[in-house]
Amino acid sequence: MRIVIAGGHGQIALRLERLLAGRGDEVAGIIRRPEQGDDLRLVGAEPVLCDLESATVEQVAAHLQGADAAVFAAGAGPGSGAARKDTVDRDAAVLFADAAVRTGVRRHIVVSAMAADPDHQGDDVFDAYLRAKGKADEYVRKQSALDWTILRPGSLTNDPGTGLVRLEASTGRGSIPRDDVATVLAELVDTPATAGLTLELISGSTPVSVAVKSVAGN
Repeated sequence: MRIVIAGGHGQIALRLERLLAGRGDEVAGIIRRPEQGDDLRLVGAEPVLCDLESATVEQVAAHLQGADAAVFAAGAGPGSGAARKDTVDRDAAVLFADAAVRTGVRRHIVVSAMAADPDHQGDDVFDAYLRAKGKADEYVRKQSALDWTILRPGSLTNDPGTGLVRLEASTGRGSIPRDDVATVLAELVDTPATAGLTLELISGSTPVSVAVKSVAGN
């Protein structure tokens, strides 16, 4: 498969790229800065230079040509203000979905956030983040041309992955290593039967492959 990942230099994305390339997939990661390219090459991914905050849908669609799946893993990141939550976490996610529709790349996975809600109240930057993520998710869900799956991890850690998770429509609060989020994403790419699902993810006691098959109805 050829898989294009938005936010290709992110901590989860780099882990996912390594997993996908390691199993033989062709992986491209969209990055904003040329100096990030070497990190992608080290994990076996092709760096694609494109700023999702300023690109047109046509420019992004050109990078999705020939892809079998698209993963949105971009984010403004810690330290960014409320405005960039809108331009990256919301607007770039919408742009990426529109580009996928335009190129006919149906399999579409979004890395969202637990408690994302377009109507979330509050004035803090994190409140803006949850609203932005919620609005992006709401937009993607309306795209009938996409076989979308939305993944909402709990609090992210850099602990080593265990391969044991809880993956459900509602898990309650919890944490999850980024390693395990990447492993779940790799499994979701291969499981189109999860299309149409919004899933929460925290550490648990179920092996990843079993957890994904369970929510897929297998």
